Amino acid sequence: SFQGIYKYLERCFSDFKQRGFVVGYDTRGQVTSNCSSKKLAKLTAAVLLAKDVPVYFFSTYVPTPFVPYAVQQLKAVAGVMITASHNRKEDNGYKVYWENGAQITSPHDKEIIKCIEECVEPWNGSWNENLVDTSPLRQDPLKKICDCYMEDLKKICYHRELNMQTNLKFVHTSFHGVGHDYVQLAFKAFGFQPPIPVPEQKDPDPDFSTVKCPNPEEGESVLELSLRLAEKENAKVVVATDPDADRLAVAEQQENGCWKVFTGNELAALFGWWMFSCWKENCSENADVKNVYMLATTVSSKILRAIALKEGFHFEETLPGFKWIGSRVKDLLDNGKEVLFAFEESIGFMCGTSVLDKDGVSAAVVIAEMATYLEGKNLTLAQKLIEIYETYGYHISKTSYFLCYDPPTIKRIFEKLRNFDSPQSYPKFCGIYNILHVRDITTGYDSSQPNKKSVLPVSKSSQMITFTFQNGCVATLRTSGTEPKIKYYAEMCALPEQSDRSVLEEELQKLIEALIENFLEPDKNGLIWRSA
Repeated sequence: SFQGIYKYLERCFSDFKQRGFVVGYDTRGQVTSNCSSKKLAKLTAAVLLAKDVPVYFFSTYVPTPFVPYAVQQLKAVAGVMITASHNRKEDNGYKVYWENGAQITSPHDKEIIKCIEECVEPWNGSWNENLVDTSPLRQDPLKKICDCYMEDLKKICYHRELNMQTNLKFVHTSFHGVGHDYVQLAFKAFGFQPPIPVPEQKDPDPDFSTVKCPNPEEGESVLELSLRLAEKENAKVVVATDPDADRLAVAEQQENGCWKVFTGNELAALFGWWMFSCWKENCSENADVKNVYMLATTVSSKILRAIALKEGFHFEETLPGFKWIGSRVKDLLDNGKEVLFAFEESIGFMCGTSVLDKDGVSAAVVIAEMATYLEGKNLTLAQKLIEIYETYGYHISKTSYFLCYDPPTIKRIFEKLRNFDSPQSYPKFCGIYNILHVRDITTGYDSSQPNKKSVLPVSKSSQMITFTFQNGCVATLRTSGTEPKIKYYAEMCALPEQSDRSVLEEELQKLIEALIENFLEPDKNGLIWRSA
């Protein structure tokens, strides 16, 4: 399949052979098929080396964000990272980054797939994985990229002195993946003592033998080893990077001894507050807050919108998937804007703009600095989160899914919503809840726009409809690109004066029940509830 990518790049870039290509990989191994990430990476590099293209091939595994970072630093035409991130151990895959350092979006992805389909016969020499060890066109960018990355990271370090003096201890787990060495270096760059690693999980293990699934989003159940170690070491904060270190989970021990595992949306509230306060304290006299941006995907919390409205900076939404954030951030930077932070609810965070993709390494050390600063103010992360909600309005969200193995049923559910009471009409109510606006990304319709057209790109190949309710709730139903799921995302966006959290939670819960009963009809449609 990689030959197709080569063919497409050759069409796009006349200077391909001068600028070269970056190849990175994680620590996955397929014992059964003898097909590890490293082996796939060597084959990828061989296709290019056989065609006389210079390849920057990392000599060891790296975090996913190192590839887009290297593409920009080395001015390569593109890069590929061989990883299946937090998927099951049986999986593997790759991410492709363009010259701008962002993941590819359409039209490139469609064009590449066309080229891949045209190139099914393996070329001569392209299975010679040893080319990586012998070709003079192969360079190892590891040291240069690692050093530059750690140096650039210091741009978002604001309290080095505090970090050097703190007595707070941190535990880090790298989930049997690539994160250990790089998180250690990041903490050092910020002036911290190294975080305490979880010994059973610090070294790469393609079988992920101590967790039932290598996805830190699963919360407390998969964080078991790190939480027990933290209790033993008296560390109050645990940071967990997923196997390819582009996402971050965080847990904090509360006064009562229990652990709070933050959701992606809660962490985003903390990051948004933090990155903006640091900007405000450090910006020049004539800096214009109107030039400042934060971004999130449409299925993520609207908390940044609330902070932006009150503080005067800009907030923008993109389609789900960090590739859309990356390419939009690049546009904004090219137009002289300043982007402080972007995120997606599935614990993907981008602090600063050194890397135009989600990055768990930088996010981990920013959380550590934030916790250190807050401790000096006698606050925990959880207490600060409540302060943020009280200042900008509570944002309470819930995300879950149903399994559905029958594509026609999924299609029928969404078609019914487009022809609800009569043909070509969306629902006006969901149970007792009044619907103000409907946006349908599949068809490009948006009732809130004067011309009724959505400002986000149309995405015909997937189903996605968002409802905005009179009571301040926003709910999205969408299909998953990679799994047989119908996902729902619902959020109660309250105003600062509505501060009774339990009332808001109850309202959200009732609305979700109405949404499921009226729009998804699980019994009638044979949907399988997510096993709690």
